Amino acid sequence: MTAWAQSLIRISNYEVETLQKRLAEIAERRGGAEMKLAVLDAEAEGERARARADAEAGMMLGAYLAGWKNRRAAAEGALTEIEAEEAGARDALTGAFEALKKFEHVAEATRLERLVARAKRETAAFDEMGLRRRAV
Repeated sequence: MTAWAQSLIRISNYEVETLQKRLAEIAERRGGAEMKLAVLDAEAEGERARARADAEAGMMLGAYLAGWKNRRAAAEGALTEIEAEEAGARDALTGAFEALKKFEHVAEATRLERLVARAKRETAAFDEMGLRRRAV
């Protein structure tokens, strides 16, 4: 394998690894955002249960739910942004894998062409040796 092919493959591997780490970080943030939504829903359900049991809490439930809706909308917006970022990162990773495979394919094809050329030279040399022995 040629030095340029090795360099391209090494660079492509680095890019793939970097994108994989980025995707893992995005997935972690997505999990946190989903957890935040679940916690918000659980808190709202707890406040509803408390409002059913306590009349004073029931009077404040409307204000709480208005704030809860705002917090939930913000959390859903963040989750939507993270999902879009994750889709972009997946596309970038797919492109990086494709580039890596192209470089690996070109390097392998170059290696095989060199083997074939060397085999042809050896065959020609052996044929020439055979012709010389026959001529003698």
